[in-house]
Amino acid sequence: MTALDTWSVAEAKARLSELLDTVGRDGPQTISRRGHPVAVVVSVDEWERRKRRRGTLAEFLATAPVGNEDLILEREKGGRVREVDL
Repeated sequence: MTALDTWSVAEAKARLSELLDTVGRDGPQTISRRGHPVAVVVSVDEWERRKRRRGTLAEFLATAPVGNEDLILEREKGGRVREVDL
């Protein structure tokens, strides 16, 4: 984000209406406290778009970039085996 995208807490409070207009027009805006980013203001449309679920966990895992072809699982020698009642 550029300096134009960052508002101090005092600026954001004093110019809230302008901040909201800027969010709607230019996108997410950062609010900083003592020079450190603490929050991002986004439009409702942007928030809804970002939080929308895309597929199921199974679909995500099936398409994950790291497959299990290099995964080697070994049981520790001498490890205890737990019995499970089914």
